[in-house]
Amino acid sequence: MVKKLVSVALCSLALTSAALAGCAKQDGPANGQASGQAAPAPAQKDDGKPAASGDKVHIKFFTGKVETVDFMNDLIKKFNAENPNIEVEQEYQKDASNVMKVKFASGDVPDITTVVSQDYIDQGKYADLSNEPFWSRILPSIKDLCTDVKSGKQYKVATNVTMAGIFYNKKMFNELGLKEASTWSDFTANLQTIKEKKPDVTPMFIAGKESWTLGHLIEFWAHGVIKQKLGVNPSRLAFINNDADKLAFDAPGGSIDTFASRMLQLKKDGLINKDALTATYDNQKQDFAAGKAAVISQGMWVLGDLLKLNPSLKDDIGFSPYPAIMDGTKPVVLSAEDSVYAITSESKHQAEAKKFLDYLFKPENLKAYSEFLKSPSAFKDVSADWGPIKDGAANALNTAANIPFTDTPAGFSGDDAGRMVQDLLAGKYKTSLDFAKAYKTAWDKAWSATNKK
Repeated sequence: MVKKLVSVALCSLALTSAALAGCAKQDGPANGQASGQAAPAPAQKDDGKPAASGDKVHIKFFTGKVETVDFMNDLIKKFNAENPNIEVEQEYQKDASNVMKVKFASGDVPDITTVVSQDYIDQGKYADLSNEPFWSRILPSIKDLCTDVKSGKQYKVATNVTMAGIFYNKKMFNELGLKEASTWSDFTANLQTIKEKKPDVTPMFIAGKESWTLGHLIEFWAHGVIKQKLGVNPSRLAFINNDADKLAFDAPGGSIDTFASRMLQLKKDGLINKDALTATYDNQKQDFAAGKAAVISQGMWVLGDLLKLNPSLKDDIGFSPYPAIMDGTKPVVLSAEDSVYAITSESKHQAEAKKFLDYLFKPENLKAYSEFLKSPSAFKDVSADWGPIKDGAANALNTAANIPFTDTPAGFSGDDAGRMVQDLLAGKYKTSLDFAKAYKTAWDKAWSATNKK
């Protein structure tokens, strides 16, 4: 369903954009009734009116989105200059999900944040944005993905559409006669050919020091199996409600066990970089941009940096779905909301916070944001030339199972999952099944901690 919605949504975007955004999203309810209690109505800390003239209002904006820090600083500077009674300050933290837990616990709560999780929605941590006028401007598919599956309300808003999958060097693939892989055997065969024919090139570069990149591998590859088998909305409910029978994290031969064995295979066969545990996100981008790495797992958010590093790479960036890791399943591609923003219910200045979001949501600002991020806008009135992988994105949407981000427990972020993959590659677990069992234990512990009655 999401595939159809997002494909239609992006296609409508293409009618008003030079980019082929529609034929084609890091911090998707269909059959089955949502269970659990609806999110409590957020407590209003102000009267909804701007501060009195002359009063200086300080708005704290907390983000974990490293790619947009500089852009947002520039935008904030312009907003502050035009609104002398409001001062927005941005705070970036690398491990934003866990830092957010500390902020909520300590009372140092930001007014606006990009960190949104189902647990915090259930606890009433965010203001209800359901009646805001900007929704009429947003693609219906993205509004659906921003809708809480339990309450049917919107506590977050996304400015962009994002995708994640396999980025590959098209020039290198063409030179070696390689094609995009849809199965695991074809994928590893491609990597093996690169290893043999181009010994100075890393077949697949993993930025393992950055735990979130490894967390994404679980989220898209391992969880992708669950999402396509159950469907987008039923799988969201399964993750949110921790339906163990459907998730089957510790099942022998299941999605987590298979994922772990595939990762160990890549390491054993020398198809990933030897420094996978110490290599950074910057290292990954630099090597791919320089032609020293043939394949990486990333999302649209990486495009801007790649083209800054090597503008001539524009025509050589290939994009394809993640190959199926299990027999009988399809390749998957992330197709989801990106750059989400929420206003906290504890904010004493919600009116001013909304004023800043309204400023961000101006078409000219969203156009600049979309082109900076190299990701299509989620707003229907924004026309942007967003990037060079539009054809690959179109093909991926049409050939792969479209999946959303995972609704994880607040105590088990993508960074936490990624740290477990670090341990896997470091040899902590004797078998892939041991990893799967440990993964379920960690997930269950986090879920139980945030769902105490």
